[in-house]
Amino acid sequence: MSELISILIILGSLAWPCILLLPWKPGSTRERLDNVDASPERDLSDVTVLIPARNEAESISGTLRGLEQQGQNLAVVVIDDRSSDGTADLAKKSFRGDLRVLRGEELPAGWVGKLWALEQGRQVVTTELIVLLDADIELASGTIGALKSKLKTENLDLISLMAELRMQTLWEKVLSPAFIFFFKLLYPFAVGNDPRSRLGVAAGGCILIRADKLEAIGGFGALRTSIIDDCELAKRVKQIGGKPWIGLTHSAKSQRPYPSLGSFWNMVARTAFTQLQYSALLLLLTTLLMVFVFWCPVLGLAHRSMIVRTTSSVGLVSMWLAYLPVVRFYRQTPFLVITLPIVASLYLLMTWSSAVRYWRGQRSIWKGRSYGRA
Repeated sequence: MSELISILIILGSLAWPCILLLPWKPGSTRERLDNVDASPERDLSDVTVLIPARNEAESISGTLRGLEQQGQNLAVVVIDDRSSDGTADLAKKSFRGDLRVLRGEELPAGWVGKLWALEQGRQVVTTELIVLLDADIELASGTIGALKSKLKTENLDLISLMAELRMQTLWEKVLSPAFIFFFKLLYPFAVGNDPRSRLGVAAGGCILIRADKLEAIGGFGALRTSIIDDCELAKRVKQIGGKPWIGLTHSAKSQRPYPSLGSFWNMVARTAFTQLQYSALLLLLTTLLMVFVFWCPVLGLAHRSMIVRTTSSVGLVSMWLAYLPVVRFYRQTPFLVITLPIVASLYLLMTWSSAVRYWRGQRSIWKGRSYGRA
């Protein structure tokens, strides 16, 4: 039995050097796009921004102020999804350009609220390019111009930016970089950006897409039931021969606060089990894999065998090295890497919490709506 444990610890520890050597380098931050030239684009008459907004009074003004810094002739459509907090009125006061505020219609059965709002906005778009922007995302000056330039220069069809999460409170600083790191492990950006791969990877907070490609996949109606709609959108674009791209950025920042462990927990638990396709088997395998990979290097340090201890040390250092680029990208202390096994355990508990909620009959709750029943 002790020999079996030793072998498992060695294998779990060696997983991290292997991750470092993967050709697509999931922990790397090389896929990035920041607006180095902060000057606004002179003409954005070929772009419309769609913002689905449901009770976003706290953030909508900042989001629209960011859009005022993007350039001239930018059209903005805010779809007020039955808000009760004055979101629509605040939106009208916060943008001095070409702004249209749509009163969203009642949510039809079988639709996710965000996608229904976006589909209503899509119906009024006449431009070649569409930006899908969450109501809590504030863009730095000239970001849309940088997106547009990359899309046209590299002949892409969809570009998405992984918005920088807020990192002000202790829990945000500890959990937010790991959230991005785990996402990149699950959905490697380099693989998603490879047109030969079937993997679709996107981040829904900030997306630039060609309107004809969105039309070709059937609009948002083709995604109407998707909880993880961003990756599904990238996948559909790939299926019709389109070229998506995703990268990290400092130029798109989320204003949404997650000040406590509970608030962050609810954010993750809302969709974590969805990513596992509501499968108890996948949940069990994920649990075993995370314990195996994140804790074997730690537990092996106390083993009596020098070989096991050495291998565990190599694994632990490799884990830290894999995580370090993300931590540095977000300008957090490098010492944060040593928390990764504990943080991974917290995320695993959040995933189990998501599964328990689903088994109790509740898949996902967002802005007072519940999507789907078990």
